Amino acid sequence: MERVASGVPQGSVLGPILFNLFINDLEKGVNSEEAKFADDTKLIKIVKIKADCEELQKNLTKLSDWATKWKMKFNVVKCKIMHTGKSNPNYTYNMMGANLATTNQEKDLGVIVDSSLKMSMQCAAAVKKANGLLGIIKKGVKNKTENILLPLYKSMVRPHLEYCIQMWSPHLKKDILALEKVQKRATKMIRVLERVPYEDRLKRLGLFSLEKRRLRGDTIEGYKIMSGVEKVNNEKLFTCSHNIRTRGHQMKLMGSRFKTNKKFFFTQHAVNLWNSLPEEVVKARTITGFKRELDKFMEVKSINGD
Repeated sequence: MERVASGVPQGSVLGPILFNLFINDLEKGVNSEEAKFADDTKLIKIVKIKADCEELQKNLTKLSDWATKWKMKFNVVKCKIMHTGKSNPNYTYNMMGANLATTNQEKDLGVIVDSSLKMSMQCAAAVKKANGLLGIIKKGVKNKTENILLPLYKSMVRPHLEYCIQMWSPHLKKDILALEKVQKRATKMIRVLERVPYEDRLKRLGLFSLEKRRLRGDTIEGYKIMSGVEKVNNEKLFTCSHNIRTRGHQMKLMGSRFKTNKKFFFTQHAVNLWNSLPEEVVKARTITGFKRELDKFMEVKSINGD
């Protein structure tokens, strides 16, 4: 029997806690931005000159030294580098004596991230998955009435179109239309609604367009962040205007200017609707209350995703 040099017992209740204790000093001495989730670790650093690249390499070396010390070596084959930005030096990094492979596309917690920071591949993957499930429902469900198909769509199909959507919300028209087309197909499958126009189908089923749902979801997430429900540093995401002379509420946000597609990130496209909300909506005491007042506001103002 081979002797186990390090690790934690798998399949146990204490396993995850023990693993967190084991790796809690992993980033000690590392000055690059670091993110950990389960056994997945990422280093993020802005690199403009060779000295920045060398600093990142030092951090990778520190991680390698930690792994060697505690006998929990990284799987270097699975470790990859993603370069973003046109001015990136594209430096070659190494870990534990081996050069790290570069990648232009990687799946991170179920979301496909592209080095260009465009989300078309993620949109295509979500549409493919959702359409596949719609096909299964269409073939496997004989009774295509509203009370049968609508719950199936909401629970099995739509979640794939909205999983982590604040991260990859589409801004290209072709991607927006591709996502919406899935819901059009799903609602058209319902008996007696086959020939009804899409907008009328949504009203009869009590649904929003996916584009409107994304806008609504962004605003709800903004409320969670600004009210402290989400335990994140909101100053890293938003800039408060602090201008008491502006109309409306006093918690207005400022969007930064970008030359790249960063202007379509969640922190940018969530600003406009948030700033237009009346004070009683923004200062709602609970998430439920905020959603209720937000829906009223969006209906009265006829706000959609356009």
